[in-house]
Amino acid sequence: MKLSLATRIFLGYAVVLVTFGAVSLFSVAELHRNQQEIRLVSQGYLQLSQEAAALDSFHSNQEKDTERLLEEDSAETRRALIRLARLYYPSLMVQKLEAAKARAQEVRELAPAREVAFVQELESRFGELAHRYQDYGRAAEALYALLATESPGPEVLASTTVELRQQEAAIGRDIRFLRAALGNRIRERVDGAEERERRTGLAIITLSVLAIGVGLAATALSARTLRPVRTLIEGVSRIGRGDYSAKLGVRGDDEVAVLAREFDAMARSLQAREAQLKAQAEALMRAEQLAAVGRISAQISHEVRNPLSSIGLNVELLQDALALAHFDDPREAREAHELLAAVTREVDRLTEVTEQYLRMARPQRPSLEPTEITEVLTSVLDFSREELERAGVQVVRDFAPDTPEVVADEGQLRQVFLNLLRNAREAMPDGGRLTVATRYDEHEVEVSLQDTGRGMSEAVRARIFEPFFSTKEDGTGLGLAVCQQILKAHGGSLSCQSEAGQGTTFTVRLSRA
Repeated sequence: MKLSLATRIFLGYAVVLVTFGAVSLFSVAELHRNQQEIRLVSQGYLQLSQEAAALDSFHSNQEKDTERLLEEDSAETRRALIRLARLYYPSLMVQKLEAAKARAQEVRELAPAREVAFVQELESRFGELAHRYQDYGRAAEALYALLATESPGPEVLASTTVELRQQEAAIGRDIRFLRAALGNRIRERVDGAEERERRTGLAIITLSVLAIGVGLAATALSARTLRPVRTLIEGVSRIGRGDYSAKLGVRGDDEVAVLAREFDAMARSLQAREAQLKAQAEALMRAEQLAAVGRISAQISHEVRNPLSSIGLNVELLQDALALAHFDDPREAREAHELLAAVTREVDRLTEVTEQYLRMARPQRPSLEPTEITEVLTSVLDFSREELERAGVQVVRDFAPDTPEVVADEGQLRQVFLNLLRNAREAMPDGGRLTVATRYDEHEVEVSLQDTGRGMSEAVRARIFEPFFSTKEDGTGLGLAVCQQILKAHGGSLSCQSEAGQGTTFTVRLSRA
């Protein structure tokens, strides 16, 4: 028989009375676990710590003996010390390392699963110490061979001594690390055992007193707690149908009320996520469309550029031939020249369009170098001076003093500024003022181009960087898109602020060199 939620909760609280016995069993299990921890510490880690301490002491004595051997002036005494060192240290050190490794293997057998990795690491480090000591033995033998002579060479002796001491220092660090790791582990295990024992005692007392009271109180509170469950069920059903707008509106501070508020928050989050996913899907679709258009544009531009070059060349040949031709009527000659000039202009325009398409579809990787941005701006403004003056545009240069260099490709940067200057000129058909200013901080250099033209609406401003979007009758819609693409490749940015009738400001940001 399927029980209602209220009945199941009531039975669950009734089971609390039975869990008293389970709490007792839990306490016994925790005490047994503490005993295992104590045995691991006393029979395992403490003995390993003693082994590590013995290794540390032995290694310190060996370092002292090596120092004494190096300080000894008598060759005969050195030979005696060398014989003693060869007799005493290698065998004893090998025995201690083997004993420590064997002890680590024994500890691994009795260690619980959570401690096996640590013990295996200890065992591995003891093995590494054995390998290090073999290398140390070879270095020591090389030093002994030198010291056994009457007058060892000072340079060879110095280099051999340095190598030996480096190995001694490395072995000493490893041994001290082992001692520290074992000491920390022992403290952790003892502290953990004490803490678990304390918690177990408190749990036995607390749970024994509260189990009956909680069970009885749960019976009285279950009916009141479960009242909003129906509202929750209805809200979940609405969310399942995709309706995220309705709110459950459950009040209170209990778990069900909190759950209801979380459901409201989840519904709002799902609604926002759905809108975000929709926007991302639209952006992805737009990106795929632009990629496809870019590939098609590159192919078309490639196919069109070569015939255009041939047409332009043939037109030039026709103009040369036309210059030598004879016409009975001067008007016919003038008309022929005008026709060829028109063809030349259209060929040049189409060539420029194909180049823009190719730059958009196959952007060149910038050659980034430290560049004086004020020199680039000055050069571009001087180059465009005559064109701007003819259009009645007054240029104001507001360059910050000591403007630092930027990381940029000078050629591509000139292309960006020339395009922005042309846009500013076209935005002021009746003339106006163009202010070119530079600012900088500790990270970036900012260049702003502010015109007093007709500006643009918010809808147009939001789309000006989209490829193929243009408000000009003969525009390709690629100029600003290419500029933004170039600046992104530079690690910079291009932004625009504009209001209809209030002018436009384009801002270029680049990293300082």
